[in-house]
Amino acid sequence: MAMSLSIKNILGSTRGIISAVVIVLLVLIGLWRSVWATDSDAVIYTTEAVVRGDIENLVTATGTLQPQDYVDVGAQVSGQLEKLHVDIGSEVKAGDLLAEIDATVYAARVDATRASLRTQQAQLLDREAQLTLANIKYEREKNLFKEDATTNESLQTAEANLKSARAQLKALQAQIEQTESTLRVEAANLNYAKIYAPIDGTVVSITSRQGQTLNTNQMAPTIMRISDLSTMTVQTQVSEADIGKLRKDMAVYFTTLGSQGRRWYSKLDRIQPTPEILNNVVLYNALFDVPNESRLLMTQMSTQVFFIESQAKDVLLVPMSALSFAPARGERPPANAPRGEFPPRDKTSIDKTIPTGANKSARPGMVKVMKADGRIEERKVLVGVTNRVQAQIIEGLAEGELVVSGSSRPTQTKAAAGMGMGGPGMGMGRR
Repeated sequence: MAMSLSIKNILGSTRGIISAVVIVLLVLIGLWRSVWATDSDAVIYTTEAVVRGDIENLVTATGTLQPQDYVDVGAQVSGQLEKLHVDIGSEVKAGDLLAEIDATVYAARVDATRASLRTQQAQLLDREAQLTLANIKYEREKNLFKEDATTNESLQTAEANLKSARAQLKALQAQIEQTESTLRVEAANLNYAKIYAPIDGTVVSITSRQGQTLNTNQMAPTIMRISDLSTMTVQTQVSEADIGKLRKDMAVYFTTLGSQGRRWYSKLDRIQPTPEILNNVVLYNALFDVPNESRLLMTQMSTQVFFIESQAKDVLLVPMSALSFAPARGERPPANAPRGEFPPRDKTSIDKTIPTGANKSARPGMVKVMKADGRIEERKVLVGVTNRVQAQIIEGLAEGELVVSGSSRPTQTKAAAGMGMGGPGMGMGRR
């Protein structure tokens, strides 16, 4: 009797344990289904609101600042640099005295040439007197010959003497002209010993020292550089992939290091046709000028340049991730449409919908809009200015509407979370 009761107790305990195990397994199975066996068709959408703002499509490049106008001031005569009248940073006006070269030799040459000129001018007076005398003798001989009071030989001699006096006078006059020309050269060299500013500007560099001997026989030595810093030129290097997007007079702005976000605006002035090749990269120089009245822009400053290819202000914007340029469901693009592009609208109808200042290369696109009840609606839109982040919507959306910018499935999200927590995808590791 006692044994049968014991067996019954053991059986009852075993059934309780089995029941508990079954319940635990059912709970685990339910949890697994709720975590890992979620309906695969369920999708979680990421949405962004349609907002109003400004957008720019930019071509970026780096550049350096240079003065628009500058002059390398050099010496035209050799000699010792006797005196410098300016320092780096000095503001000068055209005609200001900058430097002086020892002019002792040039002053002596001028004095010698002037003395030679005075000698020749005195000789000129003598030649003129001799010409007058020769002319008188010739006239007398001619009159005497008419009265048969002299010989033909005397008349011919007087005539020859007259021609000789005239020739000597002309030769001396030519010598005087040559001496006067030499005097002008020597006087100019004497003036070149004093160096004057050719333009208004700032002395940005001095390459010769006071007391240095300058030799112009080999090459013209540079003493200093004067730059007009009131207008600066930005020289940018644009890659061959982007140079085709630039056009003359397009808007451009740039920033500098330490400018705290300040922008300087201008217009593209010119593109140099000859490229520079650096490390097998083809770069073209694009240049534009910018006023610099405040002198905040300095020579050789680095700039970050932004060429505005297109822009729009106070327009509706959506993320680029929310846009697609493929046909809607059930709609096929024409055979001549570019692959992956939505069938383009008639150009006339597009132009009518594009506001003033919007990008004329507007094109149709597609977005998914989440309605208030959670339904997803595909909608055609007209896209204007775009960049890598945002796109302008010309028509098809209203401010505040929610557009789908991304989606994910719960199984994918949770599987990734499980792998991160040592779940089924992690394994047990090596032993």
